[in-house]
Amino acid sequence: MQDLALSTLSEYLLLIEPRHDLSDQIMAIKEKFAEQYKSPQTLKGKPHLTLVSFVQYAAMEGRIKQTLRRIATERSPMLIEMADFGSFPSHTIYINVVSKPVIQALVKAIRTELQSMLKPDKDHPPHFIMEPHITIARRLVPWQYEQGWLQYSHQSFSGKCMATNMILLKKEAGDQNYRLADRFEFLSRPGGATQARLF
Repeated sequence: MQDLALSTLSEYLLLIEPRHDLSDQIMAIKEKFAEQYKSPQTLKGKPHLTLVSFVQYAAMEGRIKQTLRRIATERSPMLIEMADFGSFPSHTIYINVVSKPVIQALVKAIRTELQSMLKPDKDHPPHFIMEPHITIARRLVPWQYEQGWLQYSHQSFSGKCMATNMILLKKEAGDQNYRLADRFEFLSRPGGATQARLF
């Protein structure tokens, strides 16, 4: 049984969730889009900002979590500012995140520390999301994208929230949905390098 656990890859998502009231506001936009453009897949999952997606064996999870916890502990809570809508042509409409540098710096730190640990083999590279955004609808067929973007490119949206943690979700083979694997708080504590100099 243990060998089976070691040989099965799980899917992971590392993300930041907006605070509840903002999440509800974004969910209402997703619901309206799903109804108007007959896109039920739009309703899958709560609004979030993906940092990294990867697959890995369960045996590596402890080490990955330990490193993510250290990275998060050294970071301060960050202001996430959103404005209006953007798109990845032909398939995705999203809310723009305008406070990109602080999120990109976090993703770069994770990539620097964890890139090799998040790659079980050459066929499964991790995906580091360097263009932060909050998806409204993805995997759209051409008419949904074209009509939807025609509407949303002229609409405005504004929101901001403090991100105080990042969340790791996990989906094992055969699962339909992701479940919470861990949460990492941004605690603004200086890291181990400072301690090493003291002792």
